Amino acid sequence: MIATIKPSVLHGEIYAPASKSSMQRACAAALAAGGTTMVINPGHSNDDKAALGVIHALGATVKEEARQLIISSSGIHAREHTVNCGESGLGIRMFTPLVAMNEEEITITGEGSLVTRPMDFFDEVLPQLGVSVKTREGRLPLVVKGPLQPRDITIDGSLSSQFLTGILMAYAASGAKNVTVKVTNLKSKPYVDLTLAVMKAFGLPVPENMNYEAFYFVGSSYIPDAAKHREYTVEGDWSGAAFLLVAGAISGNIIIHGLDVFSTQADKAILNALISCGAGISIEANQIALRPMPLKGFEFDATDCPDLFPPLVALAAYCSGTTVIKGVTRLAHKESNRAITLQEEFGKMGVPVELQDDLMIIRGGNGVKGARLYSHHDHRIAMAGAVAALNATGPMSIDAAEAINKSYPNFFDHLAQLGAYVQYV
Repeated sequence: MIATIKPSVLHGEIYAPASKSSMQRACAAALAAGGTTMVINPGHSNDDKAALGVIHALGATVKEEARQLIISSSGIHAREHTVNCGESGLGIRMFTPLVAMNEEEITITGEGSLVTRPMDFFDEVLPQLGVSVKTREGRLPLVVKGPLQPRDITIDGSLSSQFLTGILMAYAASGAKNVTVKVTNLKSKPYVDLTLAVMKAFGLPVPENMNYEAFYFVGSSYIPDAAKHREYTVEGDWSGAAFLLVAGAISGNIIIHGLDVFSTQADKAILNALISCGAGISIEANQIALRPMPLKGFEFDATDCPDLFPPLVALAAYCSGTTVIKGVTRLAHKESNRAITLQEEFGKMGVPVELQDDLMIIRGGNGVKGARLYSHHDHRIAMAGAVAALNATGPMSIDAAEAINKSYPNFFDHLAQLGAYVQYV
């Protein structure tokens, strides 16, 4: 699909999309905790659909009723021998330890860029927990055979906190007793907070958080309760909404509803960047209003929220002076190598992006040219290009724009609802 976005003035109100970070964790917790869960405000992205497919393969049933989902589970009892995580990095990292709770051999597959992402973590860690693991030289497919046995272990959290999320979920569901998960070099701590919050909401045993350096399960045998009934409301997505917030700061008077300002989502930090650059922003408990204002360069540490790089670069393009963003090393194993991709695509728009070790330096405020962009099949690159187009000197076209379906399938429609000229074929 090719999407064309012309310079536009935005106005109006919109609700933020559902958080796939919250949605996918809720799917895993509903499976592991057992019982019947009514999921309110469910997400519909490709990653969300992949998560629902995984929990079905692992024994849950899923029904859609009146724009809500009903998930029923008696615990993790695989009904299929192959599990497909789609293109979801969170999905593969979170669900693999849960898959490994089964005694039979199960193959875990994926699609798109996921098949090239490193899976060495599982080769190194799962055998320590009594799980047999086979990979294709550290890549998918993964073949695991459990059952996983919770033990004291030390894991490296430098690549992603999502591995830790999967281990914590599996330990809780396995009834871990008096065991400790130690973590070194942990990144994205807010996402760990989200994991622990979801576990608590579903009644799973929550480990003691020892300053993010260790997680201690006091333990009592956990048995999934098939008779339990609960409701869980999926939060609005700060990751997707970050693009809307930046769009408002660049090109319009808009109001965004459905975002929890007290959320543990890491990408809530976009508010700090908007305030730092002088954006016209008004934050209330149930809505956030944006209006265009002169913007200035800013400094931002995105180490714990690397998914913010694309909207931050779009924002920096319209900030006079130099913007410096830290955390580039977190970008290599995304849907694309995002540091290189952002440098290439924003270079086409006449926006210089320099890379220096762990820093990205953007020199903005000199205008953004219309250009022919390529998403590199990366949803956040497609959205960043669309946002950058809103105040450019000419139209922006984006090849492979269907990449947005991974996380925010309604993104172009939402931009159009706010008054943007959007056409896609």
